[in-house]
Amino acid sequence: QVQLVESGGGLVQAGGSLRLSCVPSVRIFSINTMGWYRQAPGKQRELVAGITSGGMTSGGSTNYADSVKGRFTISRDNNKNTVYLQMNSLKPEDTAVYYCNVHWRVGASEYNAWGQGTQVTVSS
Repeated sequence: QVQLVESGGGLVQAGGSLRLSCVPSVRIFSINTMGWYRQAPGKQRELVAGITSGGMTSGGSTNYADSVKGRFTISRDNNKNTVYLQMNSLKPEDTAVYYCNVHWRVGASEYNAWGQGTQVTVSS
């Protein structure tokens, strides 16, 4: 069973930065999309940023929630099978548990995995 290992969450003051990382416990080939979601208390889980498969080492097309455009950057390193979320100019409303998600195919079958979540807390 594939597990996603997340790291990089923590407590930061408003205006600060954090970088989240997510790597599968085993090598996954044919990854389609990788993304970051978040869930704040009392709210539904929402997509923060996603990235599709790209070139041999990195790249892919990206999409962002309107609330984070211009502040967050998602990237992936295919050689390391890792996805990152660089979060700058953090705001208190960014406080949430952030979850990594990976979607991949093996033949005709599709698979999806979630990380355990990492807490991001932004103080005002």
